[in-house]
Amino acid sequence: MALTVNIYYTGTGGSARKFAEEMRASGLVDRVRAEKGNLRYEYFLPMDDEETVLLIDVWENAEALDLHHKSPMMKEIAALREKYHLKMRVQKFEERA
Repeated sequence: MALTVNIYYTGTGGSARKFAEEMRASGLVDRVRAEKGNLRYEYFLPMDDEETVLLIDVWENAEALDLHHKSPMMKEIAALREKYHLKMRVQKFEERA
């Protein structure tokens, strides 16, 4: 059963967008996408909130997501989040058959 995680990154002065751009430019996005069990990892810009970026992150199952959370790259992602002083709001959805 697939898991979808929506993460809203919010900052000021365009910092959320800069964070997403650095995630892409640094190769972190490609590395997450290459992880076993990742089905989708994409950033979107809400039209009514210029200071927020939405990440839609989809995993095959809870085990794959747990392995991702334990991976060394999570420290890199957290460091970038701190660099840009972002707040997070997380929604998690579980697909049921």
